[in-house]
This record gives sequence, structure tokens and C-alpha cells, in this order.
Amino acid sequence: MPKSSKVTQRAPGDVVTASVADLLAHEQPLDYKSSSLSVSGPTGSKVREDSLENDGRPAWNSKLEYILAQVGFSVGLGNVWRFPYLCQKNGGGAYLVPYFILLILIGIPLFFLELAVGQKIRRGSIGVWNYVCPRLGGIGVSSLMVCGFVGLYYNVIIGWSIFYFFQSFQSPLPWSSCPIRRNGSQAIVEPECDKSSATTFFWYRETLNITSTIADSGGLNWKMTMSLLAAWFIVCLAVIKGIQSSGKVMYFSSLFPYVVLFCFLVRGVFLRGAVDGIAHMFTPKLEIMLEPQVWREAATQVFFALGLGFGGVIAFSSYNKSDNNCHFDAVLVSIINFITSILATLVVFAVLGFKANVLNEKCVVENAERIVGYLDSGVLSHDLIPPHVNFSHLSTEDYAQILTVIKVVKESSFRQLGLQSCVLEDELNKAVQGTGLAFIAFTEAMTHFPAAPFWSVMFFFMLINLGLGSMIGTMTGITTPILDTFKIRKEVLTVVCCMIAFLCGLLFVQRSGNYFVTMFDDYSAGLPLTIVVILENVSVAWIYGTKRFMQDLEDMLGFRPHRFYFYMWKYVSPICLLILIFTTIIEMTVSPPGYNAWIQELAEERFQSYPPWATMMCFALVIVAMLPLPTVFIARHFNLLSDGSNKLSVSYRKGCMMKDMSNLEEQDETRFILNKNLTGSPSPPQRPYRPPCGLAAEKPPADPNLLSPSSCYQTSYQNATSPESD
Repeated sequence: MPKSSKVTQRAPGDVVTASVADLLAHEQPLDYKSSSLSVSGPTGSKVREDSLENDGRPAWNSKLEYILAQVGFSVGLGNVWRFPYLCQKNGGGAYLVPYFILLILIGIPLFFLELAVGQKIRRGSIGVWNYVCPRLGGIGVSSLMVCGFVGLYYNVIIGWSIFYFFQSFQSPLPWSSCPIRRNGSQAIVEPECDKSSATTFFWYRETLNITSTIADSGGLNWKMTMSLLAAWFIVCLAVIKGIQSSGKVMYFSSLFPYVVLFCFLVRGVFLRGAVDGIAHMFTPKLEIMLEPQVWREAATQVFFALGLGFGGVIAFSSYNKSDNNCHFDAVLVSIINFITSILATLVVFAVLGFKANVLNEKCVVENAERIVGYLDSGVLSHDLIPPHVNFSHLSTEDYAQILTVIKVVKESSFRQLGLQSCVLEDELNKAVQGTGLAFIAFTEAMTHFPAAPFWSVMFFFMLINLGLGSMIGTMTGITTPILDTFKIRKEVLTVVCCMIAFLCGLLFVQRSGNYFVTMFDDYSAGLPLTIVVILENVSVAWIYGTKRFMQDLEDMLGFRPHRFYFYMWKYVSPICLLILIFTTIIEMTVSPPGYNAWIQELAEERFQSYPPWATMMCFALVIVAMLPLPTVFIARHFNLLSDGSNKLSVSYRKGCMMKDMSNLEEQDETRFILNKNLTGSPSPPQRPYRPPCGLAAEKPPADPNLLSPSSCYQTSYQNATSPESD
């Protein structure tokens, strides 16, 4: 600005009107905490400055509450049933190496980026990306839509957990044995259960009452419908007051799962065979670690474990103070997430190791009885049995020795004997994930625990809390950008969203609903979310500028982040995400769309291809989630849609004007200060403010300042001040 500009002296107590030029012209340094422009709230407001910012935006009551919210959102069901499966499938302990490397290269930098932009701009996902680059404002809309898709089926899983939770208050547990069917005076075991197992039967028949194909809806499952209604009621209560209510819930929902995990770990290590399971998990298979598929799955797990792209991370951080150390938060939450995954894996493999030993011993007993029958009938000679063998207490080693001898002697007819090998390693290698792990494998293992109902109640209550923490973040990612854009009461919006979601969720509580859960899980989030995150990365690192963003972080945090983040944001993360997108598309192209259908007559799962209408639905999920990206870009490129700046109401503080003004030429600087740009946009209306001496104005301003800069339109949010008091 011109060096000759002067500050007009005004009498104390006068209500004045000042432009941005007046603000920049102040020559006396001001105390940042004591000087501010007027706010839109009433003068007599009793809200503390550190808990409610100038424009009335709520803030976290404490740093602990915020950290627990981020941990609750990032640590979810995937840590319990997805990460252990990937360890088991991809080389045991060797899988931890690519996972940790990709956590450093992709996870922490992108998590830090989302935390920083949310905290800096203090808006939800739509407002943030409208602010950074209006032409890429569709990022926020796509993020919101993915949140909606995921929330629809994710809460169904919470509903399943609620059903199992209440069913656990029985002794014995209802899935501990197969039901008996009465046929006149004769009692027979339910054939479907006899062919599978008690826990498998309870899951597919008693809980889901599943149909054999996705085309056969079978009508609503009323038990699951009531469970889903209860799940949405709980979520609604948790988020109805925004962070004021969800923050309190997080104290319990984020911490209680750790209590349960530690209890299960302590109990698990004393179970017979638990050490075998843990040793199996941590035994590295280094040859598998070098396979590209392992790295792709590790990158995908890192990506989803931290909740990148969902909008929940940005929404939570937008309620922070502007000087909060979000870099520390990013590293802390990422490490907690990683440690939680390892802890959950220890618990799962300890319990599955116990289950494998139980099943292996059962296998030995059943096959020993079969051998005794062959010995009595003369099919096998007694000379084949070593003299020290006692069939009443047959060990696994003795059975393996007998089986080896029988294989050699009866080589031609061994298959007809129907004897099984009963190898513990085979049981441990049976990879189970998702609902199969939580509702079948783990549930079956708990039936062998002493005081099984107690452990079952604890386990499913833990799943409810893990899911609730993630759902709170998901719902915040939906409601925050809407509340930022439209003036709606959050209570009304929350209730309406939950009611609509429940009605849409009826799709998943049909008898065929589990197949739609699989469809949405496979197609609604994977590719769209990866594209959302790479566009977030590119918009900040390449369009806005990494150097300018680093300068913003220095102004906000008080220190400059390590140059490691510069190279990660600029080069490494985009390249890794491009590779991930490319491999995901290849996998979707090569793998035929399909699902595992439960065939009641065979009592087993069989892979089936989707019918044409379901295949179209799969690709429609991907297209609908990504459609806002090109739509908003084209609409704003041809000026068919406003740049969204009128939705970003911001309050200014004197000390937060960006330092890069000195880099502008004098003419451009003057035009910026007076808001006279080349596009001819009107200058902002003048607004009343409090004089720096702290005297209050006579009345609050009619509406907050309006901000309309964007790097996509030859300006940047660095040129206007940070909306920290938003």
C-alpha cells in the first residue's frame, strides 16, 4: 500500500466504518487477544473467547476431547477385523513393514494436510475446497456423498452388533449349539446347522435369515429393522448437539474399546494355544512382502484407517483454535491408530489360536474314533498302530504319526477312508475377515471361554462403541458442511438426516440386505475416495502452491514444518495415489463384479456374479459419488455457478493478515486492499468494528464479512486473512 497512507484518529467510543485498507494502515502493534473486529453475536454474550469464536462457531472444550474424537473416528471396525486379516494374508509380521512405510509416506502427510486446511479455513469439506479452489469445489460435495453412502451401510453393522449384544445376555449363548428340530417323536439336528456350524447357522439363518441370491429380496427382516432403528437413534442422540454432545460421548466410546481389548489380551494369552496364534501372526513371510498386491492392500488400509477424504477429519479440525498444533495431532493420532491395529491383531490371533487348537483337538478325536472303527471292522490292521498309542488320550503328534503310516500302507485306498490330516497350521491359515471374523469365527471362539456370556457382552459392546465413534465422524462430515452453507438448526438437520438415512437403510435390512452391504462396501467408497484425496493433494500442493501453504502453516503454528512434508505433498503422495488409483481400476476391470451368496441347501458360500441390474448399480455408485467433481468444475468454468465465496462468512483479526503482501507489486497491492480486481467484482461493503483500544461498538454488525478469494481465480486464501475466528 502507499507509504503515505495515514491512520485517521478517532475519538474513543465512536462507532466507525473501516475498509480493509484501514485495518492494514494501523501502525501500532496490537495484542492479538485483546484486539479484534466486532463479532456477529450479541455484545453481552457470556461465551468464553477460548471456547466460542467470534462468529459463534463452537470449539472443543479441551484438547483431549478433540484428540479422542479424531481417534474415535479413525479407529473403527476395520482395525479389528480388516487389519488382522491383511496381516494373516500378506506375510504375517512382514506385512507391518510396507504398512508402516506407507503410513509415513501417505498416511501422516495427507492426514496432516486435512487437519491443517480444516483448522486454517474453519469450514467443513464443501467450504474448505470452495475456499482453496472453487473450480474444484466438487471435492467437498463428493466427500459428503461418500460419507452418506458409507454411513448408510456402516450403521447396519452397528445394528447387527446391537442384536448380538442383547442376545448375549443368555446362558448358554444361543449360537453355542445347533437347534433341534422335532419331527413327530423324533428329534434331529437342523440340517443347515449340522452341515456348517452353530455360529454360522445363527449368523446366516437366525440373524440375517438370508436369501440365496441378491435378486430375491425376501422382504424386510424385522429383527434387523428394529436393530437399525436403535442404531440410528443412538447416533442421532450422539450428534444432535454437534460437538457439544458428540465430544462428551467420545470420552466413553473412544476409551472403552481399549479397556475391552486389554481385557481380551490378558485373558487371551492364558488360553491354550494363544501363543501358537500370536507366533503364527508375527512369523514373517518375507517372500510375500515383495509382491505388488501386498503394497496395494497396505496403501488401501492406511488410506481408510485414518479416514482420509471422508470430511470428518476436516470437520473436527475446523472447530479448533487457529494456533493449535495440528502437526502434533496428525502424528499422535496416526501412531495411536497403528498401535491399536497391532493390539487388535494380537487379541484376534490369540483368540483364533485358541479356537484353532480346540478345533484341531476335536478333529483328532473324531478321526481317532474313525480309526478305531476301522480297526474293529478289520479294514485296518492293529499292527499299524504303535504300541505306546492310547486312543483315549491321543495327542496331535501321535495322530500325525499314525496317519503317516496309514498313508503309506493304504496308499491306493486312503481317500476312501476319509481321514483328515488335522494340522494346526491349516486352521491358522484359514483367512477370515469382516463379518465372518466378528460374527462367526470370534463368536465361536468365545463359546469356549469360561463365563462366555460376559465376554460376548463385552465384545459386542466394544464393536458398538467402535462403530459409534466412526459414525459420529461420518455424520459430522455430512452435517458440518451443510450447516456452514445453509442457516439451519443443527438439531433439525441431524434428525432429518438420521430419518432419511434410516429409510434408505431399509435396503440393507431385507433378507438379501447383506449382499447390498457388500456391494456398497466394495464400490461406493474405494475409487471415489481415492480420487477425492488426490484432488485434495493436488489442489493444495500444485494449484494453491506448496510453498505458500508451508508459509501459511508457519504463520498458523509458529514454526515451519519439516521439508519432508513439502516433498511428500508435492511429489511422493500424488504419485503413490496415482498408482493406487491405477491398480484399483485394473482390479475392478479384471475381477468380475460379484458376491458370496449363502446357499441354504448346501450350507456354504458360493461366489455368484451380479445380475445386470446389480452390476449397473455398482457402477452407478462410483459414478454418482464422483459426478460432482466434473459438474462443479464445468459449471464454474463457464460461470454457471457462483464460486461459493458468499457462503464463506469470516471474521477478521488484525494480527492474522498474511505476510506475503509485500511480494505484490504496489499497484496490485493497492487493488487488493481496495478489492478492485481486474474481474470487476464489487468491493465489500463497509462494516462497523471495535476500535483497537477495546471500546465496543454500539451494535453488532448485520452480517459477517464475506470472503471470496481463491487461488483458482488468481487470488488465494493467503491474500485475505485466515478465517481463524470462524
